[in-house]
Amino acid sequence: MHIAPHDNKNKPIVDSDDPTVPLNYFNIVMLKAGEAFEYQVPGYETCIVPATGTVDVSVEGVEYKALGNRTVDVWDGEPEGVYVPVGAKVTMVASRDSEVFIAGAKYDKVLDPFDVRVAELDKVQYGSDDTKTHRKIKHILGQKQHDKVGRLLVSELFTVGQGGWSGFPAHKHDTDNLPHETRHDETYNFRFKPNHGSGVQILQREEGVPGDAYQLMDRSTIMIDKGYHACAVMPGYEMYYFTILGGLSQRSLIQFFQPTHAYQIETIPGIKDMVAKFK
Repeated sequence: MHIAPHDNKNKPIVDSDDPTVPLNYFNIVMLKAGEAFEYQVPGYETCIVPATGTVDVSVEGVEYKALGNRTVDVWDGEPEGVYVPVGAKVTMVASRDSEVFIAGAKYDKVLDPFDVRVAELDKVQYGSDDTKTHRKIKHILGQKQHDKVGRLLVSELFTVGQGGWSGFPAHKHDTDNLPHETRHDETYNFRFKPNHGSGVQILQREEGVPGDAYQLMDRSTIMIDKGYHACAVMPGYEMYYFTILGGLSQRSLIQFFQPTHAYQIETIPGIKDMVAKFK
């Protein structure tokens, strides 16, 4: 499902118990310098990631100062995050104009808060220019935080160069069928450089049956509940998407690659390393 770009007025774009992706939560919060925002999401662990700007974060009185270093856009520096336990009360105060992502996953245990600074990021690069699949992924809640998080995975994905495919070969993760596949709901928020760029999200519900395609604009949100999916960006533009994954029974993601195209895993450099990072 595609949610067109809009002013969400700091209210959740994907709220608790969403009928399409009930395991996910997503909000974008816009703050002017000096403004504050408070939130609490019962039943969901969350992660605060400034897209741009800098905020001071308080999680039940635990302080994390000066989170975020980007100014112009998501290409301007590295991401940082703060993990927020299930149902915790949070206050963030912007020290300069800020746009903040709040990602969440359904979970039933209360863990400890922590921050993720640049040095703690998990980074992986895969694909190639020849196959039009060259990408960089920056995991904010990735493998390094495996023992500190319940079911939430949070990443940023960047195209390398202009044009090409991401999430290819197409894959799905809508069924708990261990050890072959896990059920993980997934939510994306897209950005383009220049921001009048565009792309397409493909979602094929069933092998051999035509699926759906959604035109992506800057700030588009995509919710993926089931089906094989991959996306592409037009030539001449760079693409970014903020990625939220929430598992039903475990945190580690096991993708099932579309049988028609799975053989191409062997031809795309680094894709096996990329898959291993979603743990």
